[in-house]
Amino acid sequence: MRYYETLYIVNPNLPDEDYKEVVAKFSGLVEKNEGVVTKVDEWGKKSLAYTVKKHDKGYYVLLRYCGEPGITDQLKRDLKLDDSVLKYQTIKLSDHVDPAAIKVEARREAVKTDEALTTSEEINPEEEEMTGKDQEGENAISES
Repeated sequence: MRYYETLYIVNPNLPDEDYKEVVAKFSGLVEKNEGVVTKVDEWGKKSLAYTVKKHDKGYYVLLRYCGEPGITDQLKRDLKLDDSVLKYQTIKLSDHVDPAAIKVEARREAVKTDEALTTSEEINPEEEEMTGKDQEGENAISES
């Protein structure tokens, strides 16, 4: 199987229910065509670099999936026909992959990301003062 990544931008004026339906529609389309969705990453509403179909913002969605070569044709066709999709781009990441291994790797990345978000490092006020002293006082290079 090949490994693909499709980034598409959804109309920002859609209600949340319709937006979720669009995301589910394209994930379901991949699975309907005997593909395996490995990751659906919703980036949220962001500004566009330039105006697209009279919109300056859009919901960004990154869809990673595995499938046979013909899977992208059907997905591109439906993305083009759907009025709620402003723009899309598909990239082939790899020619030969194991979908199970990709899913395991995606889960590991998600766990690492969650751990990084929950365990934020806090600087002790004493350490912060020492950092300031190092830059300004104790270990500073003096001009004599």
